[in-house]
Amino acid sequence: MSKHLKVVVIGGGSSYTPEIIEGFIQNYESFPVREVVLVDILEGQKKLNIVGNLAKRMVEKSGLPIQVQLTLDRREALVEADFVTTQLRVGLLKARIYDEKIPLKYGVIGQETTGPGGMMKAFRTIPVLLDICKDIEELCPDAWLFNFTNPAGMVTEAILKHTKVKSVGLCNSPIAAYKWLSGLYQIPARDIYCEFVGLNHLHWITQVKVHGVDKLEELLNNRDGYSAKNVPQFEWNAEFVRSLGAIPSYYLKYFYLTKELLEEQLLLLDQEGTRAEVVKRLEDELFELYQDPNLSEKPKQLEQRGGAYYSEAAVHLMKSIYNDTRDIQTLNVQNQGILDFLPADACIEVNCVVTSHGPIPLPVSHIPTAAKGLILAVKSYEQIAIEAAVTGDRGLALQALAIHPLVPSVNEAEHMLNEMMQQHQLYLPQFFKS
Repeated sequence: MSKHLKVVVIGGGSSYTPEIIEGFIQNYESFPVREVVLVDILEGQKKLNIVGNLAKRMVEKSGLPIQVQLTLDRREALVEADFVTTQLRVGLLKARIYDEKIPLKYGVIGQETTGPGGMMKAFRTIPVLLDICKDIEELCPDAWLFNFTNPAGMVTEAILKHTKVKSVGLCNSPIAAYKWLSGLYQIPARDIYCEFVGLNHLHWITQVKVHGVDKLEELLNNRDGYSAKNVPQFEWNAEFVRSLGAIPSYYLKYFYLTKELLEEQLLLLDQEGTRAEVVKRLEDELFELYQDPNLSEKPKQLEQRGGAYYSEAAVHLMKSIYNDTRDIQTLNVQNQGILDFLPADACIEVNCVVTSHGPIPLPVSHIPTAAKGLILAVKSYEQIAIEAAVTGDRGLALQALAIHPLVPSVNEAEHMLNEMMQQHQLYLPQFFKS
């Protein structure tokens, strides 16, 4: 790795960018990045300029020798990069609105990373990421690619299967869990150990130790649990969670409380619109703030976004690979036998030891039997959907949707698929070849 550390952020005009810049500033001593290139596409140029100028003000205020560059030329940006992160949204928030709205018409959960909405997002995103990977293979073959672009597990699996790029998927959920526990026990996160088992947005916490003392039992009786801004706040069924013997990720509410969450989504649709419409209003507010020439720090309002703290995960991982720290982080990596009921090339979300050669997944202590079935069902859907995204095979797309646990009927699935495909046709060239 070069002495002159270079990081390229693809989707640099994202509202999350100030968070990653803050991370580089705070960690400069142990991760001395000298060059940060923020890349975006023509449609994102206005946001790139606003967020890029804020990034420059933040660096200037810090007094650190970090150079921030803005560009629409991805290939030029990637030359000799050490780390690349992707935080992009193909079709922008407008596409997400349809991902969330159309399924609701069919009585199905509308969500951007799971169910039909998540599948359409994967279809739009995977080809774009594979294209970026071609550039990485050519222009910076030794670079690490950290993917935050949702659905992160599926996108990372596609990259690991179809390219030679060294890639890791990241999510903010594990960090959110540590922040929750840190607040609960009033101790720093470094004194807490959690074991995560499952897939991206489909994990269970099977161990919690505070200062080495097992706290899982105690937490299973604490019905609040941790949650996120983008998942409705329903209480778990206490008896169910206790008997499961693991803390489910808040995304599992879509599977365990489908009826309640669907009712909530339909109610919110009338009151305030989809989550994407709420986020759009929040983003407009953030970019209004970002334009203030006197602003030179990350505004507090950014934490209202569902993906708050994700950049903390990114900078932490870069720092650990760069310094060969051998610490433990929860990442999306290839299974390679860790979960023996899944294929070796499946992407899973588990604890890993981070070395300079990349993350090494750790064996898991146990997985609830009830979780295994759901993991296998969702992974089967994911693997078929990835294949459909790469090949543009509509039959595979229908198969994937029909076997998803949140989709109750293959006939409804077909109508829904046709409507969503039509709506996103512009971003799905692989399905509309003729």
